Amino acid sequence: MQAHVGDHVVVEAGVLDTTPRRGRVLAVLGDDVVRYRVRWEDGHESVLRPGPDVHLVHVR
Repeated sequence: MQAHVGDHVVVEAGVLDTTPRRGRVLAVLGDDVVRYRVRWEDGHESVLRPGPDVHLVHVR
């Protein structure tokens, strides 16, 4: 899974009746371990290390 700046990240909720968390990739960090700086829909930013509950929506 490789994202580029501007792609969208969707983190699926692990709890029923909870909406997925969505954000936009601001930066790709690290060489050996992929991490992304993400700005979430609510305006907060964090560093995300993608797991099995994450999928990408590539924006061209």
